[in-house]
Amino acid sequence: MADNFQTLKCPACQKEMTKVFVPSEGVNIDICLDGCGGMYFDTREFKYFDEQHENIDEILKAIEGKTFTPVNEKLPRTCPVCGARMVKNYTSTKQEVQIDECYACGGKFLDHGELEKIRAEYATEEDRRDDMMKAVYDTVGVEIKRLDAETAKLRAERSLMKKLFDKMIYG
Repeated sequence: MADNFQTLKCPACQKEMTKVFVPSEGVNIDICLDGCGGMYFDTREFKYFDEQHENIDEILKAIEGKTFTPVNEKLPRTCPVCGARMVKNYTSTKQEVQIDECYACGGKFLDHGELEKIRAEYATEEDRRDDMMKAVYDTVGVEIKRLDAETAKLRAERSLMKKLFDKMIYG
């Protein structure tokens, strides 16, 4: 889905969100400037802002000096674009930051302060990917070793059975 141009209601506090234009990327980020400070990224927008080297000056200017109302981050959220229920997911294998994602339209909602936390997790997308691959290999590798040991045991049992069978048949 492309950048939306409708006025959105914040999924966390239901206040009207403000569109903040980021010229370097040519997109509008919806920010709850008069409520909780949450941010909504339309599908494929978030990738322009999640790394430390990416420019978030316009976003920082928009929230500078503002005080935001705290919200219960555990409550379920509804996507402000398509109305689907959003799903809470961790942003990395570190499981330090949990955001709301819409599986229907691809949007992401971050509570106030989460963008900075996500950017601090890894220096680059490559570091994030490497950490994910390590976690996958750590998990899958243990299972592969278990299956290898089980297979070796079954082969040894099959070999023993074959020897016993050969002894019975051939003496």
